[in-house]
Amino acid sequence: MANSPVTTSEDSSGLMARAIKEGLFAGLLAFGMFLLYVGIETYQNIDNKLVWRTRWGLLAIFVIASALGRFLVVGFIKPHIDRRKLARAKAGIPEISSEKGFFHTHFLKIALVALVLYPPLAIMLNGVQGSLKFVDNFGIQILIYVMLAWGLNVVVGLAGLLDLGYVAFYAVGAYSYALLSDQFGLSFWILLPLAGILAAFWGIILGFPVLRLRGDYLAIVTLAFGEIIRLVLMNWTEVTGGTAGISGIAKASVFGIYSFDVGAPNNFAKSFGLPMSSAYYKIFLFYVILGLCMLTAYVTMKLRRMPIGRAWEALREDEIACRSLGIDTVKTKLTAFAIGAMFGGFAGSFFAARQGFVSPESFVFLESAVILAVVVLGGMGSLTGIAVAAIVMVGGTELLREMEFLKHVFGDDFTPELYRMLIFGLAMVVVMLFKPRGFVGSREPTAFLKERKAVSGSFTKEGHG
Repeated sequence: MANSPVTTSEDSSGLMARAIKEGLFAGLLAFGMFLLYVGIETYQNIDNKLVWRTRWGLLAIFVIASALGRFLVVGFIKPHIDRRKLARAKAGIPEISSEKGFFHTHFLKIALVALVLYPPLAIMLNGVQGSLKFVDNFGIQILIYVMLAWGLNVVVGLAGLLDLGYVAFYAVGAYSYALLSDQFGLSFWILLPLAGILAAFWGIILGFPVLRLRGDYLAIVTLAFGEIIRLVLMNWTEVTGGTAGISGIAKASVFGIYSFDVGAPNNFAKSFGLPMSSAYYKIFLFYVILGLCMLTAYVTMKLRRMPIGRAWEALREDEIACRSLGIDTVKTKLTAFAIGAMFGGFAGSFFAARQGFVSPESFVFLESAVILAVVVLGGMGSLTGIAVAAIVMVGGTELLREMEFLKHVFGDDFTPELYRMLIFGLAMVVVMLFKPRGFVGSREPTAFLKERKAVSGSFTKEGHG
């Protein structure tokens, strides 16, 4: 029996009342949260005294945006999504379709071709020197986080071990490259695998004390490990330089054939008769980190299909059941930590070669939090979803540096880059509300009977799959 018009009208009015109520509550909550951070600004006056002033207009924009956004979500957006899901369910349309279009089938090939052509296109559109910003700040920066997130995905997404100190392996790789290149003069191509091996060794060292720990206890210990590494780097000044860091780190070369040092006789630009520019080195590094990302993805996919990969997934789902099947959980955990740490070491050595300078400030806990956020937002276990999350989150925050037009909206005193992490946090909240299992909400099992089928995230335990 169909609902009567009176009943539908009552439901609509009740929904609008709830939307208004939640919108007002969200505005009030935003007022309390942003009052001290947005509504009040401190600065030094002409007498070098710290004074403060209010920014009620900017605060009002934040409050109104929060209230209006919550009102629209509760009153219109969520009901519309629920109606679409109900209509699809009544029509018998599966949530995950087995039919894949051309773009979905060849997505990885299209993405790889686009990445290979990215630096030449940047040069065509902005010139050699103008392409530096796009290749370095967007291309290399995003790919570093993609590689770090894929490495952490082995530990968190596949093995289910919550690691909050992953940045420690990143630091080990960076300082290994910096110290060994400075003391022994070894090249980038020798130190790259060596840094990964040293980081894997430290991953095993971390793995032994946490073999019996799970969940929150494991997270606390890994967090402490990351902070211990950072404090050692800060205080062991005779070796690491302390807070001053290590500068003048040797650049990578084209397999020893061409150098990017200005005074070298085999300088890349001089050898090909090109004008001197630092953009050539960044373009070379772009293809190096792209190759490292491809290697990370290839190894991860191969390992996932091997017995050790299935042991990781069994450990993630239920450790007790994993032990009952005769799987050695000690070796399983240690291999997960070691392989994940190895990829972090690769990324760290590349970071040192790219920056030419390393210091403990580059390896704070916030870096671990951002990498973990990228893994969770992309969908734990999904390489494609993690890459998309890194592009959206890391690239989006870098894009804020270019959004000078926001000053016309929020005033001349508004500095977009200072609000990067605030917008980053709000974006994470929005994504988790609408996609609680990450950007990729389906899973394809590595072991299957007769045919492989994608499983909707709705049928998997949240955070698993």
